Amino acid sequence: MAKKMLHTCVRVMDLTKSLAFYTEGLGMQEVKRLDYPEYEFTLVYLAFEQGDYELELTYNYHREQPYELGNGYSHIAIGVDDLVASYEGHKAKGYELTALKGLPGQKPNYYFVTDPDGYKVEIIQNKA
Repeated sequence: MAKKMLHTCVRVMDLTKSLAFYTEGLGMQEVKRLDYPEYEFTLVYLAFEQGDYELELTYNYHREQPYELGNGYSHIAIGVDDLVASYEGHKAKGYELTALKGLPGQKPNYYFVTDPDGYKVEIIQNKA
């Protein structure tokens, strides 16, 4: 039986801000949108051009309180070809960032950036 990962869903408070973060900030593209006004929610699927794995943004209309992220979810991870350029670009956009980090005994090869809803995204240097 063939299996593959399809998507990860995150619930967002402000669809416009979240779309800007993931498209302008991370380079993802909107690939599908499903509006269900009668049920008061919209689903937006984002992906990178070269991949088939998607991030689903779920926007529930009229939500007033931020979602509780809990203490079990940690982050999604995205690989980039130029970690320093990515870091500087996110810094210039004013995103909340950690310092460049590395695992013990390794040079820095990742950092975390936070989306508008508080979800962490790990940015990792692609291996050469």
